[in-house]
Amino acid sequence: MTVTLRPMTLADLPAVMRLEEELFAPDTWTEAMYRDELSRGSTRFYVVAEFDVSGDEDEPVEGPPVMVGYGGLIAYDDEAHVATLGVTTALQGEGIGSLLLDALLAEADRRSPVVLLEVRADNEAAQHLYRRRGFVEIGRRRGYYQPSGADAVVMKRKRVRALSRVGGARG
Repeated sequence: MTVTLRPMTLADLPAVMRLEEELFAPDTWTEAMYRDELSRGSTRFYVVAEFDVSGDEDEPVEGPPVMVGYGGLIAYDDEAHVATLGVTTALQGEGIGSLLLDALLAEADRRSPVVLLEVRADNEAAQHLYRRRGFVEIGRRRGYYQPSGADAVVMKRKRVRALSRVGGARG
């Protein structure tokens, strides 16, 4: 399976909205919300994950890539926020969420010293992914997701800096 990431565009919104409904109903964002987010390019970073359906040499398949996930980041100088992250249910657990999150975090690390996010309190799989990437729980928000009223776990991650040795190897 070949999955590639690329910047989200307005042309992606019909597919994004289908995934939004599959993954987050009834607490979905609207198309207008995504249009607004994409118009704020200097502080936003949105990507889509596409699955190449061309098949292999033995069984070629015709067709354009299929969107299987997306993610979005809001980033300022002092703080970044993972705004959204979703992968089609059929491909969850295949590493696509990690690929998307890693792209968002790489961008966040270029822009901000800290990253925050909210995740549904009942979404253990997502919380586990975030913990593996250095996030820790810092609080809860009761009734955060609307209209469902589901609670959110608030998580935080500080910028990861590469370690380097000064002065060469030890002897």
